[in-house]
Amino acid sequence: MSTDPSVTFVVLELAGIFVFAISGAVVAVRKGLDVFGVLVLAGVTGLGGGFLRDVLIGATPPAALADWRYLMVPVVAGVLTFYFHPALGRMERQVNVLDAFGLALFCVTGALKALEYGLGPVPAALMGMVTGIGGGMARDVLAGRVPAVFRGVLYATPALAGAAITVAGENLGFPVGLVAALGGGVCLSWRLLAIWRHWRAPIPTGSASV
Repeated sequence: MSTDPSVTFVVLELAGIFVFAISGAVVAVRKGLDVFGVLVLAGVTGLGGGFLRDVLIGATPPAALADWRYLMVPVVAGVLTFYFHPALGRMERQVNVLDAFGLALFCVTGALKALEYGLGPVPAALMGMVTGIGGGMARDVLAGRVPAVFRGVLYATPALAGAAITVAGENLGFPVGLVAALGGGVCLSWRLLAIWRHWRAPIPTGSASV
């Protein structure tokens, strides 16, 4: 079992952390939090999913604590958002697109790392999904919101689909670049179509909001 991540893997994870951290920082700004709150939500959103994955698969200490780059990226994203939030606030569509890219990146890297640590296909796909949605769920809880994945937003399903394709491609022996492109592409396309077409997961008819 290799524990030394490849350059490609680290680059993909850092890119995902950055775009997720921006989305978390934007939520913090809209909630009127101070600079510390912005940095905390940026860090939780960017690192939460990967941190949870690493703990669950036994990759300890988690990458977020073992590599300074994993901590620095959300700090940079949070500071940029704190100072340039008026411009980012006018770019909500673009931020949503970046968030979709982050989801696609994380579902791929989460599944690949789970496979590296010896998990089977189904648990590895689930870990890919957890990596993609974990940070956003923690962000929403800290911001006092019901997590978006529980409110009909098509988020977890595209992540699971992308992770499953990544696992299948890896087990078939495809090159890692092709595996990442296929799995990430399916997740990204599904999520962007859901945003564009306003697709939502079904909820119980007549259910009352609380």
